[in-house]
Amino acid sequence: MLFCLLNSLGAGFRFASYIGDYMVLQKEPAGAVIWGYGIPEATVTVTLWREHETVMKKVTHVEAHSNKWMVVLDPMKPGGPYEVTAQQTFEKMNLTVGVHDVLFGDVWLCSGQSNMQMTVSQIFNAVSELANTTAYTSVRILSVSLNQAEQELEDLAEVDLEWSKPTAENLGHGSFEYMSAVCWLFGRNLYDTLRYPVGLVSSSWGGTPIEAWSSGRSLKACGVSKEGFTSLVSISGPSKHSVLWNAMIHPLHNMTLKGVIWYQGEANIDFNRDLYNCTFPALIEDWRQTFHLGSQGQTERLFPFGFVQLSAVLSDEDSDDRFPQIRWHQTADVGYVPNRRMPNTFMAVAMDLGDRTSPFGSIHPRDKQTVAYRLHLGARAVAYGEKTLTFQGPLPEKIELLADKGLLSLTYSQQIEVQRQDHEIFEISCCGDHQCKWLPAPMNTSSTQTLALSISSCPGAVAALRYAWATWPCEYKRCPLYHPKSSLPAPPFIAFYCKPDAWTSQQGCDDLVQ
Repeated sequence: MLFCLLNSLGAGFRFASYIGDYMVLQKEPAGAVIWGYGIPEATVTVTLWREHETVMKKVTHVEAHSNKWMVVLDPMKPGGPYEVTAQQTFEKMNLTVGVHDVLFGDVWLCSGQSNMQMTVSQIFNAVSELANTTAYTSVRILSVSLNQAEQELEDLAEVDLEWSKPTAENLGHGSFEYMSAVCWLFGRNLYDTLRYPVGLVSSSWGGTPIEAWSSGRSLKACGVSKEGFTSLVSISGPSKHSVLWNAMIHPLHNMTLKGVIWYQGEANIDFNRDLYNCTFPALIEDWRQTFHLGSQGQTERLFPFGFVQLSAVLSDEDSDDRFPQIRWHQTADVGYVPNRRMPNTFMAVAMDLGDRTSPFGSIHPRDKQTVAYRLHLGARAVAYGEKTLTFQGPLPEKIELLADKGLLSLTYSQQIEVQRQDHEIFEISCCGDHQCKWLPAPMNTSSTQTLALSISSCPGAVAALRYAWATWPCEYKRCPLYHPKSSLPAPPFIAFYCKPDAWTSQQGCDDLVQ
């Protein structure tokens, strides 16, 4: 009987599923959360060790109603390795579990659909990238299994790849399996700058709309209707509301994080596209609140959230503006981040990275290195406070209508490099006889921060201006405008003419603009 009792007690005592050997825990100023399951009312002592010497101890009890125990470690400087043990004491019986080779550093969660799910074996220069791991043994990786749930889970049902040091095998484990290339390359770039451990948690599923990754709370806040999906081409993965939030994100909410990166949106081009300017900011806000509370306040309330603006994709329709609309909605219809509705966010523009010959379809461009590099610039500026670092391309800060000269004059917030003249990538909404039509506005003269556009083709009134408003705006790294030093592309935008010298990015004066 005693043997059976010990067995039953032991079976119930464990760490949470994602706590394991080789993991990275969040460093100072936050405290890392360690938690698991045990016998109700038992005492649990968590000890952090280094070279057999005790660094700290934390004592807690197993909650009776949930069978959970949790401690918050004191903030730790980056480095390691450490060991973590948890000892459960119930009456006179002790059980101990432990993990080794634990590092402290920054932990980033990577999520989204197939462009986040693509592995290193699928990208350009895969062979050399897979061979480049020996210098990055302090960048540790974890990949969450694909699972759905009708209710919020407290712990992961399973893990595809437990915490590991990077190898060619686990980074290149086939197509859309195991570890995300964007996540890995982002972390590698960060490590090159930070020079301390980085933990990367990949939780993504191809062909999935934002509704599957959103809690019911955030969907309700945006007025998203109840289920009603038809079989859409853009949706090949789970689409039911909240099922991936429940199974693949919420179980991580006790984890102390540094930040999140996100690559998603393609699956929403035909579903709730017009709501994406609400559902995406609402997802960010809800994830922030949930992770902050779940980590006992250790994850920052407004933790940094980076994302990739959708890349170019080949389309059979000349006037297809579904992708441009999603790109715009990804910024909450402002054109840049951070902004008032999306504080502490950063964006990697990818519309100039189209891949006509991708064996995975043009919707899956293989240059994930540039995507990750641009993302890491945003992280360095927004998450790590490099104030003088350029992390986004130039946007107009002033637009003047010079009707007598037949020109629109654009003054940019940064220096611009005109890589080539383009007669179609800028368009004006030309209005007359109670209707409006988009017409090309060819690029004219330019200086270091100004650009003139010809509007002589418009016999009526100019109501709006837009840039790169196309599914495939330009060929690979051949958009017309870049920042000269950082080589970051000017992002797409739309601006509406309200009154002389007054333009707005909001749909406030666009009654005639179609």
